[in-house]
Amino acid sequence: MVKETSIDVMVLGAGGGGYPAAFRLAGAGRTVAMVDPIGNLGGDCLAEGCVPSKAVREAAFARTWPAKYPVFGLRGTTPEVEWRGVLAHKDRVQSIRYAQHREEIAASTLTMHKGTGRIVDDHTVEVTTEGGEALRYHAKHLIIATGSRPHRLPIPGAELAVTSHDLFRLGADLAFPRRLVAIGGGYIGLETASMLQNLGAEATVLEATGEILPGVDPALATFLHQALAPRITLVMDAKVTAIARGPGGDLLVHYENGGQARSLAADCVLMATGREAVAPEGIAALGLPAGRIAADDRLRTTLPHIYAPGDVNGRSMLFHSAVCQSVIAAEDILSAGQSPARMNFASIPFTVFTEPEVAWVGMTEAEAARQNIAAVASTYDFRTDSRAQIFDEMTGFLKLVFAKRTGALIGAQVAGLDAAQVIAPLALAVHTAATAATLSFMAFPHPMVSEGINKAARAVRL
Repeated sequence: MVKETSIDVMVLGAGGGGYPAAFRLAGAGRTVAMVDPIGNLGGDCLAEGCVPSKAVREAAFARTWPAKYPVFGLRGTTPEVEWRGVLAHKDRVQSIRYAQHREEIAASTLTMHKGTGRIVDDHTVEVTTEGGEALRYHAKHLIIATGSRPHRLPIPGAELAVTSHDLFRLGADLAFPRRLVAIGGGYIGLETASMLQNLGAEATVLEATGEILPGVDPALATFLHQALAPRITLVMDAKVTAIARGPGGDLLVHYENGGQARSLAADCVLMATGREAVAPEGIAALGLPAGRIAADDRLRTTLPHIYAPGDVNGRSMLFHSAVCQSVIAAEDILSAGQSPARMNFASIPFTVFTEPEVAWVGMTEAEAARQNIAAVASTYDFRTDSRAQIFDEMTGFLKLVFAKRTGALIGAQVAGLDAAQVIAPLALAVHTAATAATLSFMAFPHPMVSEGINKAARAVRL
């Protein structure tokens, strides 16, 4: 017999789009139930994405340090790679965070289920737990935060490729990919190729368009292409047509390039062609699509008591963006739609954790022009930066884009040393519409790359 329970909020998915709202609502006294197939917090980011991939990335980065020793007057040899040890480090970090999250769940009043949720109607969700128990929740509000999954090209042999799940999941046991071919020159393909090459792999990236990071500011894409090309083979305008198993057991990636049919041998092929939204079972009962679910800046769907924060709406498929969306959805529920909080998608920073890094937030000059916004830009060259000089990493830049009429920062791009860190205060500046004058009189720590924000702002003439 199905157990029936009435609650305030039902949350489908315990990733970044789901659990911040669940905790906020439960902490405010609402009755909340959450269901997730992992049975813990963090979603794909912790299970197979941001956290484990960066644990591997930092191990790879550490291995490159001896190459820079001569800059500092030091000597040393590049360490050997124990791949199982690198994966064990990744697993350790994941396990620490999962244990931390179990404690957070235990300390809260929300009800957490490991299992799946099926939407019955716009107020009812049927949960099937891992143990086979059937539960039916009747909720005043639904939060659909079922996230996304790796997209696979519809080509012959696509099943022979691995995804980020296979590489970075807890307990991953893939052999070290000595010859990696990444299909897709977006951030997932580039980050993975960069970190594995630093660990000793031969890496090739096949990108279907004319440049890596398609759709990103051309200056950033060009910078990263030039930085990666000496150690990673980057093939543009490469349309992958099939993956096959070769006679010797190798994988063969077949693609078209320059009007010619070509093939490339590998022992690991990474499908890095983006991510696609995953809607829960029963979504049709709501009249909502099985793919991306449209949501407004309060994360409400066309049904105002149902919210869709995070990757499932496809507007900004990043963990930190999902967390922010989740909190805004919770505030809207708590305030009965009266909260002033709105999601500002224009101020969400995006970082590519290659080596070197690139990052951006808001508009480029070109985007401002397309929207008929008069803008002025100012660039800080890392050749003049003291920290970049200390690390001998002077190929890089920081660019600020201001609206002429208001003087407010509307966008920024950073390429090179510490880009992932420097973009954070710039995202805050975009979010708060900080002006060039405000940034000019801010004191940033010396000697750090963030000083460039101050210097670039002072050079602006509006």
